[in-house]
Amino acid sequence: MVSKENRRITDMGTLKALAHPLRMKLYRALYLERVATASRLAELVDEAVSLVSYHLRKLAEHGLIEEAEPQSEDGRERWWRPASDGVSIHDEDFQDAPEKVAAHTSASRLFYAQRSELYHRHLDERAHWGAEWNSASFDSEYLSRLTPAELSELSRELHDLLKKYDEQGRAAVAAGDTQGRENVALHVYGFPFRV
Repeated sequence: MVSKENRRITDMGTLKALAHPLRMKLYRALYLERVATASRLAELVDEAVSLVSYHLRKLAEHGLIEEAEPQSEDGRERWWRPASDGVSIHDEDFQDAPEKVAAHTSASRLFYAQRSELYHRHLDERAHWGAEWNSASFDSEYLSRLTPAELSELSRELHDLLKKYDEQGRAAVAAGDTQGRENVALHVYGFPFRV
């Protein structure tokens, strides 16, 4: 059964398993689909089914995804689902050795690059979304002077607000209300910097 909590990744093996470009795309696609076969995911990421199957097994070896109940009569297909309601990776779990710092930094850069690529694709396709989606879409930059405690509190409050909207959307879809709904990405970064 899928855990309702985020899985906190604390070990190098799991971090490295997720920090592979195709595996992260597969994890993201499966998170959105909730339940899917390798064939469906291969369509979504435009890769060969055999390659996708291999990488799904690697994600499963690290407990990031798990087999799901079959959704069709075709017993030949394996169905997959996320093993938790998301993952989280915290800096403090990878600071006790130089190789852990390097792995965490590398993974963070990959995740950022994929998020950036997703936003660039949105910019390129913006004209095709129509006026309603374009007026609803946003990008913002806020520059604040905060303490670490205030930034942590802001992060928790944003997480709670986003979780509320995610749960609301999933409940609506489960009730059959899919009209006008699309996948929406919201990328939020909060970090200190000096000018």
